[in-house]
Amino acid sequence: MYEDLIDSADLPTARKSVLPGTGFFLPDDLEEDLEDEQTKAALEGAEVAVVADPDADGLACVALLREAYGDVRNVPEPDADEEDDVDAEAADDAHEENLALAAGEAEDPLEEPEPTPHEVALIPASPHDFEDALARIAEYGDEGIDLFICDLCPDRYEYVEEELAAALETADRVSWYDHHQWGDDIAGAVRDAGVDLVVGDSDEECTADVVYRSLEYDFSPMYEELAAVTRDHDLWLREDPRSDDLADYAYWTDPAEYVEVVREYGVDLPEWVTDFLTERRVEKEALIEQAVGRSEFREIGGYTVGITYGRCSQNEVAEAMRERGADASIIVKPAGSASIRGTDEFERCHEVAGQVNGGGHPKAAGCKPDIYDDMLDYAMHWTSRGAVAKQVLLDAFRDVAESAEEDESCDDT
Repeated sequence: MYEDLIDSADLPTARKSVLPGTGFFLPDDLEEDLEDEQTKAALEGAEVAVVADPDADGLACVALLREAYGDVRNVPEPDADEEDDVDAEAADDAHEENLALAAGEAEDPLEEPEPTPHEVALIPASPHDFEDALARIAEYGDEGIDLFICDLCPDRYEYVEEELAAALETADRVSWYDHHQWGDDIAGAVRDAGVDLVVGDSDEECTADVVYRSLEYDFSPMYEELAAVTRDHDLWLREDPRSDDLADYAYWTDPAEYVEVVREYGVDLPEWVTDFLTERRVEKEALIEQAVGRSEFREIGGYTVGITYGRCSQNEVAEAMRERGADASIIVKPAGSASIRGTDEFERCHEVAGQVNGGGHPKAAGCKPDIYDDMLDYAMHWTSRGAVAKQVLLDAFRDVAESAEEDESCDDT
């Protein structure tokens, strides 16, 4: 296949909006080989490994852990020539923010391993395949390593049981910090396996909050502020405008760079970063506009549900649909995943996602319907703007809405 066919960097916005990024088209075995190489390089000589969702929340956890373990690096400010060479497509749609399962949307997935290993190694992992990261810790980590798992939650214990057991044999200590919705059975099984699990209230804390209060370390006020501003976006409070900068920067840059930049500058990002964000947001707004323009609204079980399709920043698109009257919003992505966002009127997003191979929070969840058997299914997905996925998700929403109505009826009696 010609590389130009899968490189969407130079496509017009309208076409880019309906197609996945380059990473989607990479064979699994090639991607696995690359991840093996990157993990092995990151773990070389490391005393600590952190498996984390590479969004702003997960990466803030890494920053906190590196501070607590004294793993300090200085971040050189790029000169003008380096800024001119910034690849604006390097990490576009590399992962779904917080909860979505959007693996395979990365523009440039062939990144080199971090050149100088840290004592606290970052192992990025998405919510739907972090068990593979645990297996790599067991294979490539040194005996007696400390392992932290941050901002990740298994839908079922069986999905991680074997890999977690292997990691426990390698690691001297395993701590798991999160703030998603955990079932009592899953949490109990993880603790029984020998893991120190701390789960925060998903309505009050992000995972960075959980790490900040759980580590026995006297953090400077800068890190308390980092956790607070991260929480502002992760819980969709939107009271601090700096939280959008953190979220966008984590989304668009290399995870290793994000961690070191926020450790040096805190939440007030340097000018060269804000210039980068300003440039990227031109395209971001254009993609948001495309997705919002495709939005449709359905009345289901007393709720107004907005639904759309497109490669976009799902939170902003959901907010636009909320402003148009949606109680809940569904954004279907070209790679096949979907984001579900709620409001004060609808707080069962994780239940909807749970019916369609996913999970998350009451007001924010992600999933990937198991409806793609071959490339023809994906071709139909792109050309129909996600028609089949939309119907599956609307059916799941209808089931949850009917269940909610039955629960209310039982309460009334």
